[in-house]
Amino acid sequence: MKNLVLMLCLVLSSWQIQAQEKTITGTVTADFDGIPLQGVNVIIKGTSQGTLTNLEGKYSIKVSADDVLLFSYLGYKKISKKVNDALVIDVIMQIDNSTLDEVVTVGYGTHNPTISTGSVSVVNSEKTKTKKKDNYSQILSGQAAGVNVATGSGQPGKTATVRIRGANSTHRGTRLYVIDGVPTNSENFRKMNPNNIASISVLKDAQSTAIYGSRGSTEVILINTKKGNHNPVNQEHYAKIHENQFKYSSQTPLSTFSIDVDKASYSNVRRMINNGETVPTNAVKLEEMVNYFNYNYPQPIDEHPFSINTEVVETPWHKETQLVRIGLQGKTYANDILPASNLTFLIDVSGSMGSQNKLPLLKSAFKLLVNQLREKDKVSIVVYAGAAGVVLEPTSGDQKEKILEALDHLNSGGSTAGGAGIKLAYKLAEKHFKNNGNNRVILATDGDFNVGASSDDDMQSLIEEKRKSGVFLSVLGFGYGNYKDSKLETLADKGNGNHAYIDNMQEAQKVFGKEFGGTLYTIAKDVKIQVEFNPKKVQAYRLIGYENRLMADADFVDDTKDAGELGSGHTVTALYEIIPLGIKSDYLKNKPDLKYTTSKATENYDDELFTVKFRYKKPKEDTSIEMVHIQKDTITAASIDSNFTAAVALFGMQLRNSKYYNNATTTKVIELAEKGRGKDVDGYRAEFIRLVKSYDNLK
Repeated sequence: MKNLVLMLCLVLSSWQIQAQEKTITGTVTADFDGIPLQGVNVIIKGTSQGTLTNLEGKYSIKVSADDVLLFSYLGYKKISKKVNDALVIDVIMQIDNSTLDEVVTVGYGTHNPTISTGSVSVVNSEKTKTKKKDNYSQILSGQAAGVNVATGSGQPGKTATVRIRGANSTHRGTRLYVIDGVPTNSENFRKMNPNNIASISVLKDAQSTAIYGSRGSTEVILINTKKGNHNPVNQEHYAKIHENQFKYSSQTPLSTFSIDVDKASYSNVRRMINNGETVPTNAVKLEEMVNYFNYNYPQPIDEHPFSINTEVVETPWHKETQLVRIGLQGKTYANDILPASNLTFLIDVSGSMGSQNKLPLLKSAFKLLVNQLREKDKVSIVVYAGAAGVVLEPTSGDQKEKILEALDHLNSGGSTAGGAGIKLAYKLAEKHFKNNGNNRVILATDGDFNVGASSDDDMQSLIEEKRKSGVFLSVLGFGYGNYKDSKLETLADKGNGNHAYIDNMQEAQKVFGKEFGGTLYTIAKDVKIQVEFNPKKVQAYRLIGYENRLMADADFVDDTKDAGELGSGHTVTALYEIIPLGIKSDYLKNKPDLKYTTSKATENYDDELFTVKFRYKKPKEDTSIEMVHIQKDTITAASIDSNFTAAVALFGMQLRNSKYYNNATTTKVIELAEKGRGKDVDGYRAEFIRLVKSYDNLK
């Protein structure tokens, strides 16, 4: 009987103990970037029982209510959490400054690997200089312990595969490569000249790669070059530009294109020059360079939302041609009388946005906009990384602290589901649509979409469908290295919007401060320009820039064709270089003889050089309105603005290595810019002059 009672007591005691046990789950992230941490030790205090966080920073452990969990990770402060009644315990770990120097040293590969806490192998130039190395795999092969280099099929052109921890490694995550302290990818590593490499360090455990967070959770290969300043291969992408050629006005008298108020190219080029980088040819869009600056065009005085201005001068870089300037000035409205706004901020918080010049700059830029909002304005915030979500429902513009707090809490991490973000943002904007207001999505990203629909064509199809909702789009580009200009330009062009590139707070102030109305409020949409040149006066013409905005002549009167939008206070400038009748030019090829058609100018209009027509729609209408302006055959002395536009266009042609700038020097650019500097209240023209001088010194 006693044995039976004892057994019952033991069973009841066991049941009571088991009843007190429960499973705790949670996620561990880093405080400075919000990225999940893999390999964090989670231990029950006073025991040897514990677990590690997985790739997503998640853990699961059985505990009792009285237990205390200890979280530790090299380079971070230890954290203790009492279990109590909790079922989920999420932890944010902070950098431990007392060990930061040691961690940084390991991360940059200068620490003595023999005393490193992690598993490290080093290959230096002394080990590889006995013979010339033709590729990176020869440097690693047989040199680093725990590293296997599989040469694949052995066929020419096939690259080797680097495996760390042996061929049977079960981990197949993305390996991080760090070249001279700059994180990059395997493709950039493969493209390096092996003979420029001084040493390679292989870090093979989670503790040794703590400084790189989840990016280094698989393995890290540290490469030091002999010069120590390797510039990884640039992964930015720009649409191909085929420069406009001269056309005979007798054969092709019409030139048709959509306006362009985008200004991204200039600030992007400025960033490259200031960083001492080579400017890619296709990054230079002449129309965006010219339109970055405002010009002294008069305000409209009639029922139309913009004024039309034309000027013809001698081309500063070619004495035998003439330069035509066509300018539009959008009507300027005071911010306090503009209609109520329904704004949806669509913010990229993926891992690629972690750099200081991306998400941190983005948040500061948006704060400038928030501070100008009125009580009648509403703001929503949608974010996307691996998925999309709403972080702020529509909030009145007078609740600035709430909006700013939502911005401050944004952190980067994960992949980039841009398409999902766009769909969610438009869905929210349509749900809260203001019939008599300004409805707009403001997308801020580097454009590096990599989950779901992501190609330029995918984005075009998606945004063309979404623009039918009546919601307009502004696209703001940030960062460099992986900046996808072509994708962002496509979104802005096809989404009834504009595109700006923000490289610093000065540019943010320009976009959201000085040009607040033009950035957010559309006064005319689908604005098209068609110029007809008089063949009795103009032998040939060439549109300078706008290559990505050209339209078929028949599209000018087709109201179903999309074109550019004009915002409050915006100016638009277009330049043509024309060759007068009777001038011989090396730019012109012989015309073919026509059998069935004759080209003959009319007897009239001897005093006209060209006629320019404009078509536009009011923001809420679908039928276009036409305006006509005639330019007489009169050449005038260059105005201040004409000199400056010529300077910017000439500099852009030099950057593009155009065949049309007639070997003019940057000295000529500076001379024209000085003549065109004018009052320059904000100093943008003076900055351009400094930029040209900086570029001149780099050559």
